[in-house]
Amino acid sequence: MYRSDIEDLLHRVARGNESVEDAISKLQHLPYRDLHFAKIDHHRCLRSGFPEVIFCQGKTIEQVAVIFNHLAEEHSPVLATRANQEMYREVLKYVPGATYYDLARCIVYHMPEKPLREGKILIISAGTADIPVAEEAAVCCEAMGNLAERLYDVGVAGIHRLLDNQDQIHSSTVVIVVAGMEGALASVVGGLTDRPLIAVPTSVGYGASFGGLAALLAMLNSCASGVGVVNIDNGFGAAALANSINRLCSAPVR
Repeated sequence: MYRSDIEDLLHRVARGNESVEDAISKLQHLPYRDLHFAKIDHHRCLRSGFPEVIFCQGKTIEQVAVIFNHLAEEHSPVLATRANQEMYREVLKYVPGATYYDLARCIVYHMPEKPLREGKILIISAGTADIPVAEEAAVCCEAMGNLAERLYDVGVAGIHRLLDNQDQIHSSTVVIVVAGMEGALASVVGGLTDRPLIAVPTSVGYGASFGGLAALLAMLNSCASGVGVVNIDNGFGAAALANSINRLCSAPVR
C-alpha cells in the first residue's frame, strides 16, 4: 500500500464516503501478513517508496507463487528477481497478468506504462556477457517507475565505442556501470562524468577473476571519485539505489 493510498482512504473516511469498518478491513494486514514460511512486509512501500521485492533464488516454486499473489492483491507493481521459467508458469496460475523478462530473470506485474519521474537512468555494460546483470538492473529500474536507457558492449577493450556515446552519459541523471573481468569500465566512465555512478561487478571472467572478486576490488579501489559499488551480480541493488537518487533529483511527470 502506497502512502497516497493511505491518504486517500483517510480522506474518504473523513468525508463519510468510507466506513470505519471498511477502512479497518483494508488496513488489517498492515504492517505484515504472516504466511508462516514468509512474513510479507506491506509497510515496505510506506517506508522506502517501493513494495517488498521477492528474491526467488532459494525459494520453492510454490512459495514464490504464493508470495507473488499476496503482494499482487495489495500492491502494484510487483517485482520478483532471480526467477526462472518454472516459477513464472506457477505465478501465472495465480496472477495471469504477470510478465517474465528472460534475460533479466525477473517477473513483473503491472509494469508502469510510462516513467513516474523525468530523470533518466543509463545502464552501461562492458561486454555482451554482462547483459543479464545489466538487464536485471534495467528492468528493476523500469518497474520502479524510471526511464531506463541501455548502452551495451562498450568495454575498455574498444574504448572508442564508449567515447562515441558520451552524449547518453551526460544526459542521464544516474549511471549504472556493469562490468566483469577487471572491472575497469567503472573508473573510465567515472572519469568522464559528474553524474552519480553505481558500479556493479559481475562474475564474468576467467579463473583469476575469482567469480567477480577481482572486478569488485578494482571498483572499490577506483581512482575516479564518487563511484559507489554494490555486490557482485547485484543488478537489483544498483537499481534500488539509482531509483532513490533519481526520485530525489527528478521532478514527477505531469
